[in-house]
Amino acid sequence: MTTPLSNIRVLDFGRYIAGPYCAMMLADFGAEVIRIERREGGEDRYIAPITEQGDGPMFIGYNRNKKGITLDLAHPQSREIKRRLIASADVVIANLPSDVLQKLELDYESLTAIKPDIILTRISAFGPDGPYANRVGFDSVVQAMSGAMRLTGFPGPPIRSVVSFEDLGTALHAAFGTMVALYEREKTGRGQIVDASLLATGVTFMQVLLAERYVLDLIRKQQGNTGFHVAPNDTYKTKDGWIMVQVMGQPMFKRWARLIEREDLLDDPRCADDITRANHHGVITEAMNGWASQLKTEEAIDRLEEARVPCAKVYELTEVFDDPQVRARDLLRYVEYPGSARQFPLANTPVRLSETDGEVRHRAPMLGEHTDEVLHGLGFSSEEIAQFHYASVV
Repeated sequence: MTTPLSNIRVLDFGRYIAGPYCAMMLADFGAEVIRIERREGGEDRYIAPITEQGDGPMFIGYNRNKKGITLDLAHPQSREIKRRLIASADVVIANLPSDVLQKLELDYESLTAIKPDIILTRISAFGPDGPYANRVGFDSVVQAMSGAMRLTGFPGPPIRSVVSFEDLGTALHAAFGTMVALYEREKTGRGQIVDASLLATGVTFMQVLLAERYVLDLIRKQQGNTGFHVAPNDTYKTKDGWIMVQVMGQPMFKRWARLIEREDLLDDPRCADDITRANHHGVITEAMNGWASQLKTEEAIDRLEEARVPCAKVYELTEVFDDPQVRARDLLRYVEYPGSARQFPLANTPVRLSETDGEVRHRAPMLGEHTDEVLHGLGFSSEEIAQFHYASVV
């Protein structure tokens, strides 16, 4: 099968989540992605180790479909390797502060001196300019600065999300921007900089709540799993577990009220519309808890689904693997990975194309696994490659 990006070469100087996940999306759709790591391995390779050699699920998950090489960018003899890599590439992905990019000569000016039409996808915590340009930051830092942590969890200390949504969201923004830049280059022949930052993602994802605060001076506070704008929108205890129920709009609310035999709420002024119900969510919670507590989880789910009310059982992690929809849609692919006691579950490509679909083709690379192959492809001889190894360049 012909893949959409089979003629695109990407150099992935990323680390942790945002850069590697962006490059992974391009790799899933056929781009040749070369992950460049330090000789001892990138910082993200060894986080939460699960293999005999210490590789972790972050690295294994976000670096599938890539080739892996090692390179000491500070070594004088690495310059020619880096030059040839850049000359062969269409896209360079780097989630590093601007000053570090310049120090490593991965800034746009240095790249275009070698390859004039190259695209630099530059990902940082705060952006390339402004007072925070050279500050470092991670997902949780931006969760804090976006205001999200102040509204997450039950009343008490600020709570971060267990999912690194600022990183992952930024990766998707960057991948989208990279595709737009490649499309533009097809028309004009010009490369450009794609700029994405965690802070921009954080502000974007919080725009509804930020707008409420700015326009209405409305001060929201933590209220657990209870939604701010519609009700019911919460978790509810059943006889043997928990369910999530979310209702939006009057037609759905009517179906819900009839299902739980509380049609009196349809004429209750506290339940007149979505926002009014959310502002009086205690009334809804009491009614829903009274209904759910009399049923087992599966029975509650069946009745809610029959009434076309969005709902779900609150899963333990192990239940995700056995969910029939997860299995039917092949949302997890199980691959062998050296040193792992069991097969590794990789999330399948999350976007499906009917004619040129992406796919998981191979596992993440072992440390330096494709170094010699890539260097040979750049025109270096076996003797030169042996010298690079001897000199600890690669």
